[in-house]
Amino acid sequence: MRGSRYLLDFDGINRIALINAEEIVTRWLPDGHKEGTEWVARNPRRYDRSYGSFKINLLNGKWADFATGDAGGDLVSLAAYLADISQGDAAREVAKMMGVATGD
Repeated sequence: MRGSRYLLDFDGINRIALINAEEIVTRWLPDGHKEGTEWVARNPRRYDRSYGSFKINLLNGKWADFATGDAGGDLVSLAAYLADISQGDAAREVAKMMGVATGD
């Protein structure tokens, strides 16, 4: 429909992303490693020489950089943070990566 807006299914996109969380974070943060249920990496948004302060929970998608206080509750917010883009654009990119149609 021309000119219409589709609502993005953030919850659905995040659910599918969470199923593939390890694959996704491996792609986005390839120098990281798994420690239990977390992906531990260096934060590419800042000069981060050591591991330990930037972590992503692979079970629930929550992430944080404990050195800066930056944090989010899901993998779409992580995509937005890493690429410095809006939540909507990040949701579209994650959906595209997972092969999920967004109606755009």
